[in-house]
Amino acid sequence: MNQQKQNTNVVAIITMFFLFAMISFVTNLAAPFGTIWKNQYAGSNTLGMMGNMMNFLAYFFMGIPAGNMLVRIGYKKTALTAIAVGFLGLLIQYFSSLFGANTEVFVMGEFTIMLNFIVYLLGAFVCGFSVCMLNTVVNPMLNMLGGGGNRGNQLIQTGGALNSLAGTLTPLFVGVLIGTVTPDTAMSDVSPLLFIAMGVFAFTFIVISFVSIPEPHMRKKGENVKKEKFAHSPWSFRHLVLGVIGIFIYVGIEIGIPGTLNFYLADASDKGAGILVNGAAIGGAIAAIYWLLMLVGRLTSSVISGKVSTRSQLITASGVAIIFVLIAIFTPKSVGFNVPTMVYDPVETTTGVLEEAGLTAEEAAAFVGNPSEDALAAHADALQAANLTPAAVMKSMETPRVPLSALFLVLCGLCTSVMWGGIFNLAVEGLGKYTAQASGIFMMMVVGGGIFPLLQQVISDAAGYMASYWLIIAMLAYLLYYGLIGCKNVNKDIPVD
Repeated sequence: MNQQKQNTNVVAIITMFFLFAMISFVTNLAAPFGTIWKNQYAGSNTLGMMGNMMNFLAYFFMGIPAGNMLVRIGYKKTALTAIAVGFLGLLIQYFSSLFGANTEVFVMGEFTIMLNFIVYLLGAFVCGFSVCMLNTVVNPMLNMLGGGGNRGNQLIQTGGALNSLAGTLTPLFVGVLIGTVTPDTAMSDVSPLLFIAMGVFAFTFIVISFVSIPEPHMRKKGENVKKEKFAHSPWSFRHLVLGVIGIFIYVGIEIGIPGTLNFYLADASDKGAGILVNGAAIGGAIAAIYWLLMLVGRLTSSVISGKVSTRSQLITASGVAIIFVLIAIFTPKSVGFNVPTMVYDPVETTTGVLEEAGLTAEEAAAFVGNPSEDALAAHADALQAANLTPAAVMKSMETPRVPLSALFLVLCGLCTSVMWGGIFNLAVEGLGKYTAQASGIFMMMVVGGGIFPLLQQVISDAAGYMASYWLIIAMLAYLLYYGLIGCKNVNKDIPVD
């Protein structure tokens, strides 16, 4: 019997890990997609981040209902519902590439909002419902399967590592599909990724359908269970309240750092990083490194969490992140480094551009071997047909430079990697029977991942990209306070059995 229970738990844990990856895959489409809409609306960072805002706004409406779904229909059916909703959300986003580009809806300031943008935002909102339900399933389930405490945090961090892996690949894929962002870049350019995402959702739905998942909170059919009235609520615990605020802030940090960095690197103007060729691809690759470092951090945390306390990890991560962001803010944009060839290979990229414009492989190789605008004179018509200029082709032969600030912002991924599991674990410690209700509250507060990055873009539009990171400093300072003082349970007199 014990062996059968262990096997069931292993399958359930693996399933939760897979769902953790799906959460990041869908969530991280919003920021790189935002570079497309940003450039269609004259470089407005605020409008570019609206898809991300809609994705996280859904948490505010779905957080508590998703917790109630666990009780009424169980973990498995909640997960299946979430996957189906996610498929629908991706399909709606794809529809934004098919129609509405020429249909005006309303005017907002200097911008005329088109129907296809509204359709895209609707799709992002629907996807938000999906990832909210998945988050509600995954976090308490992994914490429970691990038995709570440091072991529960260890499983959350391991699942978070797969979450980070998906987050690493998503902006990288989008950047490769987009290349250099122009006002003509559209959602149709990334439709292959949407089809892949929908296929993954369909496959996941089939797999989950055949997996047995424990249902600890589900009421059995026909069971006459009276709703228990508790003398208190999760809000009676100070460390929970401060932890809820912490999650609200943390998700804004996690999304805001790479999201704004992606916009900064994709912006070829003086306001941005000034990368003239393949800025979106380079920005996607750099942002992907942030998520890759989150993967490294979570794997490391999953190994050390049995020996190093959750509180110590949160305090250290918050303090180091503050230092990294301060260095990024004060490092001049002129101080930078050449993009590695694995991110941008000038020879390979230029050869591909010329061959797509109609030049033969031999002609492209001859130019790459001895690049000059005069060598392109004979192919002027072909370049013009491909919307290329000799100057742009020459520019593609240069190795782009990335501001050093980007490196320190990327390093923050090591710090943010441990924060979600740490805050969740500390905030629900000692809650007992109030834990399930607390989980729904946590999911509702993930809306911070939409509000704070949007606020950061408002600041960046007004004062510049690096200035917007002062908001991140203030938010990290709160998490440092929570780790030092706020996480202590001062309400141990409240019965939780």
